[in-house]
Amino acid sequence: MKTHPFSLLLLFLTGFLAAGSISPNEAKLKKAKLPKIKKENHVLLLKKSNFDRALKETKYLLVKFYVTLSQSSQNLSEEFAEAARQLKKEAPRIQFGKIDVTHQYDLRKEFNIQAFPTVKFFVNGSREDPIDCKGVRKASAFITWVKRRTGPSTVLINSTDQAEAMIKAGDLAVIGFFRELHNDSVEVFCETARDVPEMPFGMTASEDVCANYGVQRNSLVVFKEGKPVHNEVLEDGGQSKLGLTRLIKTFTLDLVTEYNIETSVKIFDVPVENHILLFTPMNSETFNGIYENYQSAAAQFRGKILFVLVDTNEARNGRIFEYFRIRDIDVPAVRILNLTSEARYKMPADEVTVENLKEFCQSYLNGKAKQHLPSEEIPQDWDKMPVKVLVGKNFNSVIFNKTMTVFVMFYAPWSHECRQLLPIWDKLGEQYESHKDIMIAKIDVTANDILAVALDRYPFFTLFPAGSHHQEVAYTGEYTLEAFSEFLEEQRKTTAEPGEEDPSGGIKEDFSQKETVITEKEL
Repeated sequence: MKTHPFSLLLLFLTGFLAAGSISPNEAKLKKAKLPKIKKENHVLLLKKSNFDRALKETKYLLVKFYVTLSQSSQNLSEEFAEAARQLKKEAPRIQFGKIDVTHQYDLRKEFNIQAFPTVKFFVNGSREDPIDCKGVRKASAFITWVKRRTGPSTVLINSTDQAEAMIKAGDLAVIGFFRELHNDSVEVFCETARDVPEMPFGMTASEDVCANYGVQRNSLVVFKEGKPVHNEVLEDGGQSKLGLTRLIKTFTLDLVTEYNIETSVKIFDVPVENHILLFTPMNSETFNGIYENYQSAAAQFRGKILFVLVDTNEARNGRIFEYFRIRDIDVPAVRILNLTSEARYKMPADEVTVENLKEFCQSYLNGKAKQHLPSEEIPQDWDKMPVKVLVGKNFNSVIFNKTMTVFVMFYAPWSHECRQLLPIWDKLGEQYESHKDIMIAKIDVTANDILAVALDRYPFFTLFPAGSHHQEVAYTGEYTLEAFSEFLEEQRKTTAEPGEEDPSGGIKEDFSQKETVITEKEL
């Protein structure tokens, strides 16, 4: 019988594929030969070479991305390992892993790790869109967090005894009272519970339980030390998970929280981006009255603005004084800080009264408060030396005068690199002192806030060319006298227009009557 060539090819391919395939038993044997992923204190030691395998072999994987030298990472290690130990027998399908991203740049980039430590939760082997586990610090909270992600996020309460047991079990408890357990409000409530592992969550549709606490159904009640401290009416579509999370997490802090080393972490863990700070000495004669007013105003803005107290007599708070540039003569002082934009606002009124505080907070929330831009006073001899001294109050008028190219060094006095470069900058100033169209200047960014320039490091150098049509140029070259000079000469050629006189010979057009690019802000 004659065999068709196509049949021969088919037989060949079938044999080849059969030879290359692996039976289930062979696959198990091959997998068994792979060395186990190493563990340290019940936590998987992960890296690029074994990360994909860990995902495929684990249904739920909570991963800590860290760097060895980070103190915050070190502080979290024990709590993270303790949570892994406790869940080892209780929930073996949940694994904990850690990745030191110091030498794992690809993983750091893939998951956009910006802060240390960062904790992410991977489900069903997928590396797409892992869930961020934010603000969790304690072993008990890690355990609650992963349990609520892998099972029910709230306890169903059917009796008053059940409710009482939950309320009295710890300092804080949250109970949702609903008409029925299938609506949008219930869904938002359950989603919120997943993100607040620091306290127990329960929900009920029992008429008896609602009547016992005198609560109208479709309400959220926060209990603190066994007593109701907040009642939030829940309307379908009226609340968001983020809004409820912000509100509830504020109860992990006091109404007014004193800032110190111990509380600073807790303050920034609460997802409220607006902070108001009262700077005052706690041993002053007027403290009790001021504090009472501050606390009274705080209740109205819970969940919207976090109220923080800073004792100006505490030496360890020096860095926060410097950040807000608070002086002894300024206290008592009140400032609002937006954590996202880092914009700061100063309370216009001098007296810390309930009325002034409420008006300031409401004005800020309505977007009507003016941003506070502190500035040093203009030195009398600011323009007498080869390098001119700029401050917040003269910055805009100098660099946007349109008649002169200004090359500015933004520096911080405490920076060792800045201190080393200042003598070089002085020499650059001497080199261009005779050029009437070029100014070499410097500004202390720790004492003057400038809106016009975004600073990402110190020192930072920017050239502001003359003329209304030229944009500022960030300097990215070497920090040497020669490199600075070459940059300046190149920019002079670039900005010179055909038909204009040589820049060193003077400026033809007077721009002094035109508007500046940036309007001066009130200080």
